[in-house]
Amino acid sequence: MERYLKSFNILTDKEIEHFVQSTSQMMLNKGDYFIQEGEVCDKVAFVKSGTLRSYYVSEKGEEITYCIIFPNNLMAAYSSFISGKTTEENMQALTFTELSVIPKKTILEFANNSHNWVEFLKVMAEQQYLELEKRIFQMQKNHALNRYTDLINNQPEYVQKIPLQYLASYLGITQRHLSRIRREISI
Repeated sequence: MERYLKSFNILTDKEIEHFVQSTSQMMLNKGDYFIQEGEVCDKVAFVKSGTLRSYYVSEKGEEITYCIIFPNNLMAAYSSFISGKTTEENMQALTFTELSVIPKKTILEFANNSHNWVEFLKVMAEQQYLELEKRIFQMQKNHALNRYTDLINNQPEYVQKIPLQYLASYLGITQRHLSRIRREISI
């Protein structure tokens, strides 16, 4: 986590140390939730190990996986975190997951006391926007084979651990189509 925070070249070593000391550890077993629909997100987590998915339930009752969260990333139900309103998303562990969690209240205290934290939060918001835009463009411009190949290239050690139905949903395709793509790649 320290390495991740240092990579932005915004926070001082003391600020990073204070952040790390302010976190608590949370362990999620496979299937456990970090947050569920109807709750308010009042914390941010750093994923130390494990993989999670963010999903919502469609009007038809289908679970739509729209985000997969890998280790060494910060995560939150971001719109709920910002607005203080209940979330429509669920963040569920796909594997045993270790998190370092920090309350929103503590982050806001950091921001009130340090311009560096204000800048860091701005950069985090910008990154969230860029990730969202990238995801939209991928879904609208790229063929499913390219989306799958991109995922394999960026997260090869985790892709095989994600259940087929969640991976297919994340890619915006059926499980059958994903099986065809996998066969096509392995030929």
